[in-house]
Amino acid sequence: MTTTHLTRPSTAAIVAGAAYAAMFALAILANFFVVEALVVADDAAATMENIADQESAFRLGALAFVVIAALDIVIAWALHVLLRGTGEARSLLAAWLRLAYSAILAVSAGFMLLAAEIATGTETLHGLADAQRESLTMIAMTGFDIVWQIGLAVFGLHLIAIASILLGSRMGPRVLGIVLGAAGFAYVADATLQLTLVEYESVGAVMLPIVAVLSMVAEFWFAGWLLVRAPRAVAALPGQEPARVAA
Repeated sequence: MTTTHLTRPSTAAIVAGAAYAAMFALAILANFFVVEALVVADDAAATMENIADQESAFRLGALAFVVIAALDIVIAWALHVLLRGTGEARSLLAAWLRLAYSAILAVSAGFMLLAAEIATGTETLHGLADAQRESLTMIAMTGFDIVWQIGLAVFGLHLIAIASILLGSRMGPRVLGIVLGAAGFAYVADATLQLTLVEYESVGAVMLPIVAVLSMVAEFWFAGWLLVRAPRAVAALPGQEPARVAA
């Protein structure tokens, strides 16, 4: 037996904003305090040693990425409830792109767990020399990077879809829509370059700061808008009613 309840877009905005805030904290933990701290570029031996020595922290980082993927599902749902009044098709497109990113991110976390299994030398790997395990550990982390870049390209498309909704509906500040769109294009461009250029380092010094600044400004601003301004903005939309959702 199913029951129905009313889910207000204003409530969905707060849920999305709160999930964003939790996601920011987890992303800082997983990316900067785990991946960036333990994975040494072009040094497979040091990377394997770091992961093996700090296995619990590394696995915690992988778990953080999985939780982020789950939060992205919540955000996809909440944003659809919030924005569907501006156009069902565009809102669904943005939601599906975010769900696709969530699935890809979960797969990339799996590569981290695979790297942990290899680095700690489980019974499955009995008989492999250290040099072989070092290479396999680095291959697993390279897989993590590749899959994550694919996910970031999809995430960029999601931000572009959200930007088009905000700009088309005038629901949020026009500048917020522009910054979100710019961040989305930066994500797509940077991920494409990382996946296709042999000498990405030649442009990485320029692209990475651009992506970092645009993404931080856009997403922090968007999260703040969701928590503070969006609940009132959606109430001002003509004919806006609570969305009926089966539960």
